[in-house]
Amino acid sequence: MHDALAEAYGPQHWWPAQTPFEVILGAYLTQNTAWKAVERSLANLRSAGALTVDGLRSLALKDLQRLIQPSGFHTRKAPALKAFVALLDEEFGGSLDTLAASPTDPLRRRLLALPGVGPETADAILLYALGHPVPVADEYLRRIAERHALLTPPPGHNRKGYESMADLTRQAFSIDAPGKQALLFNEFHALAVAVGKAHCGRTAHCAGCPLATDLEIVRAAAG
Repeated sequence: MHDALAEAYGPQHWWPAQTPFEVILGAYLTQNTAWKAVERSLANLRSAGALTVDGLRSLALKDLQRLIQPSGFHTRKAPALKAFVALLDEEFGGSLDTLAASPTDPLRRRLLALPGVGPETADAILLYALGHPVPVADEYLRRIAERHALLTPPPGHNRKGYESMADLTRQAFSIDAPGKQALLFNEFHALAVAVGKAHCGRTAHCAGCPLATDLEIVRAAAG
């Protein structure tokens, strides 16, 4: 799938940000909202000089809520961003480099303990901002995986869990060199989003999809 999508769409150059901290801000702000709304919030933060750790730290909570309001859920996301900066200051000397140098598994657990951070947000921060080789799974990947019979929801459930989807990607790239995995996880997630937006929304639009041939094989095998 990676190879077919890469041939169809080319390099994705993700995450769309200028600095690792901007990636982290985007990972928080994009929860339950469209990226266009996130861009408006980031533009507000940029105008206020708050796209840096120092800038966000010095910003009053009410001002932060106002600036990120276009992304929605601003009364929840603003305190969550403040909690991240507090973690960075208290445990990592305010340094993203020190944070990034921490071992992946304990760092992931620490991120997941923060308010407003679920598995997808934690993994996006680890991969795109901090360079750790972890896969990112999202709703687009779930639809692709289930429609292509790569994952089957357990009895009584409509959806497979996040960790199962992440493991699917991890296993697919397990034979690749560790130094290459972060790049592959990066590109595959971005490519899954690209094909998801174009063809694999809530309703599948398979005509012209780069993965359509694979889906035909799956349907033939099913019966």
